[in-house]
Amino acid sequence: MSNVIIINGTFMNSYSQIILSPFFQRILTEYVTYLKITDRDLLGALKPFKSGERYDYKAITEFLYALSLEPANEIATYSQNGCQTCLYQFLEGLYSYWRQKQRFIVKYEKYQKTPEEREGVVKGAIETAQEFENTMRNFHRSLQLNVSKREMKVFRQDPGGAQATFLVDKSLVPFSKRIGEKWMYSMPFIWSVVVEPPVIFYTKSNKRKGVFPVIDEEILDKISLDPKKWYVLPLRVGRHLIYFYINQKYLVHAVGLANLYELADQSELGEPDGLVIFGYPFEKCKSSYRNGVIYHDGFYVGIIPDLAENDYFGYAKKILLTVHNLKVIDEGRLPIHGSLAKITLKNGKSANTMFVGDSGAGKSETLDALGRLDEVSNVEIIIDDMGSLDIKNDKIVAYGTEIGAFVRLDDLPPGYAYATIDRSIFMNPNQINARVIVPYDNYTKIIEPTRIDFFFYANNYTFVEREEDRIKFFKNAEEALKVFSEGARMAKGTTAEKGLSHSYFANPFGAIQRREKHEVIAKKFVEKMFETGVKVGEIRTMLGVAGYEKQGTNMAARALANLL
Repeated sequence: MSNVIIINGTFMNSYSQIILSPFFQRILTEYVTYLKITDRDLLGALKPFKSGERYDYKAITEFLYALSLEPANEIATYSQNGCQTCLYQFLEGLYSYWRQKQRFIVKYEKYQKTPEEREGVVKGAIETAQEFENTMRNFHRSLQLNVSKREMKVFRQDPGGAQATFLVDKSLVPFSKRIGEKWMYSMPFIWSVVVEPPVIFYTKSNKRKGVFPVIDEEILDKISLDPKKWYVLPLRVGRHLIYFYINQKYLVHAVGLANLYELADQSELGEPDGLVIFGYPFEKCKSSYRNGVIYHDGFYVGIIPDLAENDYFGYAKKILLTVHNLKVIDEGRLPIHGSLAKITLKNGKSANTMFVGDSGAGKSETLDALGRLDEVSNVEIIIDDMGSLDIKNDKIVAYGTEIGAFVRLDDLPPGYAYATIDRSIFMNPNQINARVIVPYDNYTKIIEPTRIDFFFYANNYTFVEREEDRIKFFKNAEEALKVFSEGARMAKGTTAEKGLSHSYFANPFGAIQRREKHEVIAKKFVEKMFETGVKVGEIRTMLGVAGYEKQGTNMAARALANLL
C-alpha cells in the first residue's frame, strides 16, 4: 500500500470535487480496510451502508457529501440506523489517516519564456495549493460540526492539503541535442517546486549501507520507464547537469532534492553529464547493477531499485553525488567529502577552512559550535557535504555541489533546526539518525572558486585532554595522505556500519570506486597544498567518543577559533 497521494493540479475548491476525486475514493477504501484489521468497532459508523461483508462506497460517498451540508440526524439514510458517536470517531480517524500520507499536487503547466510569465504561473499554483488546503480543512470541519453539533471555540489550522506542488512540462531539449534513448526525454520534467514548510516526512528506511559499485556496461537501451509514473528533476550538482529520474512512489525525495540542489533552468537544458534512476523496478535490475553506477559510453548512470530499504533520502543524495564525483575524477579534479566555511572573527580575521570526513565525523557539528562562540562574527557555509578541488592560478580552490545541508539532528542543539523551521524539511524526527534539510540558496557562491587556508581531517574517534592536542598539523604530504587515505571514523548510526570503520579518503562516493586514479590526483593536490602554504592537519572532534558527543565539537571549535 503506497504512502504517496498524487493530486491532480486542476482547481479544486468545492466539497463535491474533493469527494468525487480518485484520491478521496482511495483514502476511503484504504481506511475501511485498515479498520477491519485494527479497530472493527469504528466500522459501526458505516452500518447503514453494509450488506453482508461488503460496503457500498458509492452510498458512503453520497452520505458524506450530504453530511458536509446538513446534520447527520436530518439525513434519512443515516438518522435511523447510524451511530453518531462512532461516526465522529470514524471521521476523525479518516482525516488523520489522510494527513499521515505524503501528499503532492502535480500540475501540468507550460514552461513560459520569460521570468515574469513563469512567476505568474507559479503564483497560480500557490493559490491552487492554498485553496485546496482550505477546502480540505473546511470540509473536515463541516463534517465534524454536522455530526457533533458542538460549537468549536479553538480552531487549529492543521495542515491537510498538499505538502508540495510540482509544476511539470514536457522536455524542452532540442531533438538534435538528445543523447541516449528517447525515453530519457519522454518523462514530465519538473521545472518548479512549491514547498509548504515546515514539512515532516516519514520514510520506510532511515540509514544507508554499503557503497555503490561501478560497472562498465551498456545500459541505456535496456531501460524503459512509464511516463505516467516517472518524473525528471534536472539538477545542477555543482557545475554539472544531472537528470534525476524518480518513480512517483518516491516523490518525497524529489522535495528534498529540490531543497538541497539548484533546479536547472528548463531553457538551458541540454545533454546531461550523468543520470540517476531512483525506484527502478527491482525485477528488471540485473544483480550486477542493483544499487550501482553504470559507466555507459562516456557518462554515468546511477540505479537505485524500488525496495523499501532504499526509501531513505541518503540514497537519493549519495547516488547523485557519486555520479558527480566520478565525473570530477575523470576531469582530473579532486572530489572532497567534507565541509568548507569562511570563518570570520569579531576582530576582523578570517579563514576559509575545509573539513574532510565521512558521515558522523563532526563536520557540521563543529561549524555549528563555531557559530555560537562569542568571538566569532560569522560562519558562512560554502560547502556542507561534498565539493571538489581544482588548481587555478597556481592556487588550490574549492567548488561546492549543494545549496543546502542534510544535517543529522541527534548531535546538534535543538535550536539548530528550529532556527530555520519555516524553511526546513524534517526526515524521521522520531528516530535515530533523524535529519533535517536546510536550504542556503547560495548556488552562485558555491560554483565560484574559493581559496583554501586550512585543510583538516575530521577525526571523531581520538580522545584528547590537552587543548594543544585538539588540532595537529602534518609535517609533509606523505604523512597527511596516510591519514586521509585511511579514512578512519567511529560509526554514529548514519549508516549500517558499527564501531571504528575505514573509508578511503573518507569518500565512498566515487573515490573508492576509482581509487587508482584518485590516488594520483590526491597526491598532486596535497603536495600542492604544502607547496602553496595551505595548512594541512587533523582536528579532533570526539563526536564518536562516548560522553563527548556534544562537548567534543564545542572544544574543537574553541581550539580552531583560538588558532585563527
